[in-house]
Amino acid sequence: MYEARTGVEHPTVGYNVETWTLREKQKQRLRVFEIACLRKIEGVTRRDRIRNEEIFNRLNIIIGIIDRIQNKRLRYFGHLNRMKNERYPKIAYNGYVHETRKRRRKKKRWIDMIREDCEELHMTRS
Repeated sequence: MYEARTGVEHPTVGYNVETWTLREKQKQRLRVFEIACLRKIEGVTRRDRIRNEEIFNRLNIIIGIIDRIQNKRLRYFGHLNRMKNERYPKIAYNGYVHETRKRRRKKKRWIDMIREDCEELHMTRS
């Protein structure tokens, strides 16, 4: 996930994250995975009673995994907006599925994640 002491993200964990839609439970699981990896890199266990913030400071990591995913998602959204309309990702983004949804909680869409990211960062979508 991270290369020791540099905060460089491992490509396997971050593969295609700009297309993920995450609910709060999934975000929490990613945070737990992240800190478990960082503790292993630093060589400490939970029994050592070292706070997560201290682990981040020791490894010089400024932003966490959720913020990295959010940044990548917004960068890809900007790239998608600049694409020509004939490209398949742009066609899929602008497309509409003609079907009715079942009576239950609606599935979170990618554009819903973009809206949340923009609201959290006090940005406007163009």
